[in-house]
Amino acid sequence: MNKASSLSARRAAQAGVGASWAWMLVSLMAHTGWGAYPVLARYLQTVSLIPSMSLLSLGNLIAVAVYAPFALRHLDRRYLRSRALWAFALVVVMRAITNILAARYTHAIYIQLITLMTPLLVALLSAGLFREKLPAYTLPAIGFSLIGALLMMGGDIGSGAPGLDMGGSNWLGIGMAIASAFCLAFYMILVPRTMKDAVPGETVLLVQLVTLTLATGAISLVTGEDWGRYAALGAGDWAIFLVFVVFVLLGANLGQIASLRHLGAPLVSSTMAWRLVSTLVMAALLLGEHLSSLWQALGAVIVLVTITGYLWRQRRV
Repeated sequence: MNKASSLSARRAAQAGVGASWAWMLVSLMAHTGWGAYPVLARYLQTVSLIPSMSLLSLGNLIAVAVYAPFALRHLDRRYLRSRALWAFALVVVMRAITNILAARYTHAIYIQLITLMTPLLVALLSAGLFREKLPAYTLPAIGFSLIGALLMMGGDIGSGAPGLDMGGSNWLGIGMAIASAFCLAFYMILVPRTMKDAVPGETVLLVQLVTLTLATGAISLVTGEDWGRYAALGAGDWAIFLVFVVFVLLGANLGQIASLRHLGAPLVSSTMAWRLVSTLVMAALLLGEHLSSLWQALGAVIVLVTITGYLWRQRRV
């Protein structure tokens, strides 16, 4: 190999590494958005007092309005006949509804903590339902994660924001968060088994946004939610709502789809624990929710290290 071709190969390799780091940054931004989701959703429901289903419906409607003009240019209608696509949309609706209700009734930190257990749920469900071999270190990871979770949930979460009274609703919120984690786990299990139609990611996102808008809008109307609440929102509430729509519902979704395409699911999911860091920071700034003891901080570290180590181990298999 001459010097010119060697130099060209080196530059190509450097460009590839640079692109990988760029997409890794996109992935971390998407994880940051999903980490902010329960915080923003909790604030908008418990401080801004926006009804849950109307929040999902209007938020996704705006996301559709922004995203549809770009997605429709590349939409192939034959993909809309895919049963798998609509099955995923249904699971996404169930996931979104349970997740938004969890944010109404319990702390954002607890919700994200439970969400981080999803890869472990996927491993257990895959082994139980499909007789797959349980990945190495799954049981120890579950054990350490539960220890960390108990340490975090064993103390009080400071909450300086007004209108955040936990009361007996805390367990309802935790139950919703667990149900939401199971919905996400089933979604992740179904993807490689039934998505044989090679539906583009842009089409998947558009269908999911439209389905969420229509389903939650219908539920909101049937249950008689007060949409007039939006007229009473202040500038700060509207700013947080727009951040919720643009940064999370649209930005985090697009960032996740793009990074998955360029980096692959194992590498993107290996940094999933960053969501807890995002939640901890956002919850402290926006809700006044924070870890109040060294034991809780230790629990957070245990969960972060355990989940990150487990996912990195699975990425290398």
